[in-house]
Amino acid sequence: MRGGVLGAALTALILAACASTPTPKQAPPTPAAGHKAPPLEARPRPRPAPEPEASTERIVPLSALRGWEAEDHSAALAAFRETCGAARDPAMAQVCRDARAIGPLDADQSKRFFEAHFRAEASHADGVLTAYFAPEYPARSKADDEFCAPVRPRPADLGDTTLNPYLDRTAIEAQPPGKPLAWMRPEDLFFLQIQGSGVLTFDDGKRKKALYAGNNGRPFVGVANPMRDKGLLAPDNVSADSIRAWLAAHRGADAQAIMQLNPRYAFFTLGPDDGRQPVGSANLPLPPGRALAIDPTFHQMGELYWVDAGAPILSGAFPTYRRLALALDTGGAIKGDVRADLYMGTGQAAGAEAGRVRHTLRLYRLIPKDAAP
Repeated sequence: MRGGVLGAALTALILAACASTPTPKQAPPTPAAGHKAPPLEARPRPRPAPEPEASTERIVPLSALRGWEAEDHSAALAAFRETCGAARDPAMAQVCRDARAIGPLDADQSKRFFEAHFRAEASHADGVLTAYFAPEYPARSKADDEFCAPVRPRPADLGDTTLNPYLDRTAIEAQPPGKPLAWMRPEDLFFLQIQGSGVLTFDDGKRKKALYAGNNGRPFVGVANPMRDKGLLAPDNVSADSIRAWLAAHRGADAQAIMQLNPRYAFFTLGPDDGRQPVGSANLPLPPGRALAIDPTFHQMGELYWVDAGAPILSGAFPTYRRLALALDTGGAIKGDVRADLYMGTGQAAGAEAGRVRHTLRLYRLIPKDAAP
């Protein structure tokens, strides 16, 4: 796909048209299948027994983890086999070889494999679990009133932004777009930059992967809290769906002012859509529901974790997430020891679920039993 080169005057007219053409609010996507509320019954159901409290011990057997018995251990072992090669710890690498050497295992055998090879180390405190996904968005090869935000390639003068941060979002957006890779709706581009990758569908039906190519080195600043504080969103409805709907309904100067609160800006390259999941920081495709973005200051790629997350604060959220997942990615907003972002997959349903995840997190690192103390 090739985009036309626009002069500064024409660019200004396009951006002005973009700023003056709001679109009606869109209904949020349907929640992911399997997370709908159960139908009401004529007779009251007995109240379920309360769940056990999380263990206060730092080192516990896997059987002591809340939700362990209900885990899909076969699916977890399949994801582990596919991605455990990212681990650099010798003991973990040996468990990885063991997992790949054995034949297919049923659910009970998979459960016993994990229990035989690992013990769990609890995080020192509770943290926060969020989620992300690979979005699919419409795009255009030429700008118009609606598709007026350029998808910019990596600038030639970007350099090492860890030492010398590049221009912030406001300054970048004030520059002529040069030769953009595509044109998107502004709110879609904003969320594509947050997610880091996605699929673009053009009006001729062609699909391209938008692949992360770097960022400007500025800190990530979330817009949810400022929007809530300004009264733009209800306190219990600051999900990604509600933020995007507001930005779409107020497209123009109002939405741009909100988006520019986040100075971080991502650049992309386009590649063929091969139908595979996006590749994370460990250079491996991310298994949906089994991959975590973590802070590499505290965690290593390929480590295995038990996620125990509940107490959601967003309306319509699934109540708990308890599962095995591997550290395979990083993120600009993922900072801290007990902070993780769970990859949900691609498309609208994954996005609807990911946008409602903000849960209290207890994280357990699974340590190979043969590892040195």
